[in-house]
Amino acid sequence: MNKKLIALAVAGACVAPAAMAQTANPVTLYGRVYVTFENVEAKDGAAPISRRNRVTDNASLLGVRGTEDLGGGLKAFFQLETGFNPAQVQATYATRNSGVGLQGPWGSVLIGRWDVPIKSTSLVVDPYGDLTIGGFTAGMQGSGVFAAQQGQFDRRDPSVVQYWSPEFAGFAVRASYMANSGKTATLNPRSNGASVTYTGGPVYVGYAYHELKDMAFGPFTLNKQTSNAVFGSFIFGPIKVGAMYQENKRDTFTKQKAWMGNVTYTMGNNQFIYQYTNAKDGAINGSLFVQPDCKVNALGYQYNFTRRTFFIGQYAKVENNATATCNLGNAVAGIAPDQDPRGVSVGLRHIF
Repeated sequence: MNKKLIALAVAGACVAPAAMAQTANPVTLYGRVYVTFENVEAKDGAAPISRRNRVTDNASLLGVRGTEDLGGGLKAFFQLETGFNPAQVQATYATRNSGVGLQGPWGSVLIGRWDVPIKSTSLVVDPYGDLTIGGFTAGMQGSGVFAAQQGQFDRRDPSVVQYWSPEFAGFAVRASYMANSGKTATLNPRSNGASVTYTGGPVYVGYAYHELKDMAFGPFTLNKQTSNAVFGSFIFGPIKVGAMYQENKRDTFTKQKAWMGNVTYTMGNNQFIYQYTNAKDGAINGSLFVQPDCKVNALGYQYNFTRRTFFIGQYAKVENNATATCNLGNAVAGIAPDQDPRGVSVGLRHIF
């Protein structure tokens, strides 16, 4: 059945016929199913985590989006996107990028829940798309120091207003502001950021900044946390190289520095991928605290059946110092000091 007809049928069950009659533009149903079978462990340390199998969802989603032409070059648009786990029962709705906005020659303004600019613009240089055991949140985007904070700047904020500029001579700007609805007499939580990118032929480069105010970091609530990231990729023939450098600053903590480099070689439907990440420092100030240092190696093979469906196989290994602050992209739960998570993974992704 035609996807647009399915989407209209779903929408028709949720709204009054009169409202449906006002929708002259198409509504599109879309989605992604991405699941991997993984075998993981964490060696060394006082209590090594034994090898075990698991089935992991990699941001499978179902969404509906649409537009309406308002005339004069102005359009209204909406998107409702829900994450789901094919291997488990869930009861949530519109938990992913969802919102409503206006688009014109001046750009787009959106209100809702959405990926912040430092996430949406930098993940483009990760050949694993910040998913799977090899994804760049293993060491980038504020990962480390506290296990619960893995990928702290790889975030999707609720209650946001975002602006996306049109592209001009290859340049584009994004800005995001999260409403401080959690403000109290002593705290004023905020999450704001922006990015600028350039896309021209085989070249993609960008810079992004994000700031957190009065937000949690492990067991602490910090007045200020910031992240600065520069990133880019370049394609020449069958080879694509990507890189990213990031500095994260937090009150009372040392500056955390992380960098990533990768290369993808394409031969027909086959892609061979290698990604290396290194992250260091970022612990509490003072000589009594060991500063984190970790390295992540991720090898991958991807076979593209079509533009919509691929098979992926991976091997990823983390080398931690005594702090054990880095983990696999799909984390191994409960790692302890001196432990080095590693794993193999095979999976399928299909988008529609």
